[in-house]
Order: sequence, then structure tokens, then C-alpha cells
Amino acid sequence: MFYLRLARGYRVPDLGRWLLTALAAAVVAAFLLRSLGRAMSGPLGGADPLVRLLWCLPPLAAVAWFAAVAARAVPARRPERIAGLTAAGAGSRRIRTLIAGEVALACTLGSVLTLLVFLVLRNDIAGPSLAPDLGMGVPLPAAAPVTLLALVPLTAGTAAACAVSVTEHLPGDRARRGTGFGAWRIALPVGLGVIGTALELIALRPGAAVDGRPVHLPAGLGTTSTAALGGWAASALGLALLTGPLLAWTGRLLALGRPTPLRLLAGRGLTAQAPRLGAPLAVLTLAVALVLTTIRYWIGTPGSADALPAVEACLVLGCAAAAVATRLAEVRSDRRNVTDALLRLGASPRLLFGAVALRTLAVGTALLLTGGATAALAAAGLR
Repeated sequence: MFYLRLARGYRVPDLGRWLLTALAAAVVAAFLLRSLGRAMSGPLGGADPLVRLLWCLPPLAAVAWFAAVAARAVPARRPERIAGLTAAGAGSRRIRTLIAGEVALACTLGSVLTLLVFLVLRNDIAGPSLAPDLGMGVPLPAAAPVTLLALVPLTAGTAAACAVSVTEHLPGDRARRGTGFGAWRIALPVGLGVIGTALELIALRPGAAVDGRPVHLPAGLGTTSTAALGGWAASALGLALLTGPLLAWTGRLLALGRPTPLRLLAGRGLTAQAPRLGAPLAVLTLAVALVLTTIRYWIGTPGSADALPAVEACLVLGCAAAAVATRLAEVRSDRRNVTDALLRLGASPRLLFGAVALRTLAVGTALLLTGGATAALAAAGLR
């Protein structure tokens, strides 16, 4: 009943976030039920059911990531809701539980709808092409789909609960966030990038193809060596961790010297937003680089494309893009007081719009650098 009362006060962004969470959970539930149907239709004792379940982990992680980012943005986007709950006697732990329950409820609704469609299609409605995916002709254990589908709301709810801080401050009393990066935040990604690049260069040297056993990649991506795969993974992780510091350095570079008001606003704003935008932008950039590399390989190798990885890639990209949009909305809400103060001091809307455009251009340039390097290293390791 409490969540129904909350839904009555939903605005368009709240309703969109809730529906996106339910839709993403429904797609992940479809992947899980397909793996169950394939396991019931296939022979016993094989390793294929485990492989199909492992294929469900990337979209499940993507949904959990989006749920965490969306839950973290609720106190910033709806401060009046948090203030009302606090006035009613709800503490920070209670508020975190309520937000996580809202996310879990959306995921449960999406999973239940997918389960209903799955059961309807099993009732001799689906054609022969879908029969193996549905496990038609084989009795369906009641506990199997329930156990699998419970993973979606449980994972998303746990991620949302962990994302919302227990010590969340009241609206209007926000904690000061640091805008710098410690030495370890710089040394770790740089070290990973150097080590990963060195490993991949060693794997790409002449005659290295005959060393060791090849690693067969999923999604029809051929084979690669252990050194090349490990080198790319280390480099990709290093570039992703370097995204936040790189955005902060870009902001400082914009405000270097004796900047104009446009450069000063853009640079200082980007430096302040870098710690919060770094993680979602890094995930989105990594996903886009992987998708582009995969598409390039499929185009160069006809007949190697696979439909299931393509659908999963679309879901991961959608969740990553939604997480970035949610974080941008959270940053905009936090900067509303600063924007109002600048307008009262006489700053023109054209100047503020120019600062946003310059920040966007700087962020795009930094992400093009990290994403291009990730995609180039991935393409070099495929053969």
C-alpha cells in the first residue's frame, strides 16, 4: 500500500525510471527462462546449461548497475519525498530499505509478466522454432522458474540498497564532496594500462600464435591467446578507471592560465562533476567499444554473427545509457542552486549554455580517447 501511495505522486521521470527497470528485468527474466527451457530440452549431464546461465550474468549485472545508479539519484531528484519520510520518523536505514523495495517491486513485476508469457507460449501456442527455448513437451518444475526469476529482484534490490548511503544528509544539508583523485587512483589505472598493453604486444609479436592453447571466444568472435585476452582485460580496466581522472584533468586544462568566463565555468564545472560522472561514462564507453569491435568482426567474418549476444548487447547499452542519463539528471539537480545564483549575478543564459556545450565537447573528446584505445586493443587481439 505504501508503494501505491508513492506511485500516485510519480512524475514523468519517476515513472520512466520505474518502467525502464521493469522492462530491463523482463528481458533478463526472458534470458533466464530461455536457459531453463534449453536445459529441459537438451541432454542431461552437459555443460551447455551452465554456459547459457553464464550468458545471463552480463545483462543481470547491467540491470543491477542501473538500479544502483537510479536508487542513488532518488534523494537528489526527490528531496521532498526524503524530507517527508524523515519528518514521519523514517531513519536513513528505513529510507534505504524503502528505495530498494521500490526497485525490487519493479523488477518483480517485469519478471512476473515474462513468466506469464512463458507459460502461455508453452501451452501449445509457440511454433516448432521456439519449442527448444520453451522446453515444450517436458514437465516444468514449479520451483525452477521461481528460483531463477527471484535472482532479478534480489540482485537489483541489493544493489540499490548498497548504493544509497546510510548517512544520507537531509535535503539542503548536503555533504561536501571531494573533487580530487588520490595518488592511488592515478597509479592503479596507469599501471594496469601499461601492463595490459605490454602483454598484448607480447601476444602480437611474430610467432606468438603458436605459443600455448588458443582461447575460444563467445559470440562467434573466433580465438585469441591467453596473453592477448589478459592484456586487453587489464588495459580496458585501466582505461575505465582512468576516465574520472581524465575528465578532471580536462576540466583543469580548460581553466588553465587566464581563462575567459566561458572557459572558467566549463572547466570548473567539469572538474567538480568528474568524480560522479566518471564511473557511468566509463561503463558506457566500454560497452560501446565492445559492441563496435564485435560488429566490425562480424562484418569482416560473414556467418559468425549470433542473435543472442546482439540482444544482450542492446540491453547492456540501454542500461548504461539510462544510468548516464540518471546521473546527469542528478548532477543537474545538485547544480540548480549554483545556476540560479549565477543568473541572479547577471550571467546570461547564453553563457551558461555555452559552458554546457564546451563541457560536453571536452567530455566527448576524453571518451573518444579512452573508447578508441579500448576498441583498438580489442580489435588487435581478435584473429
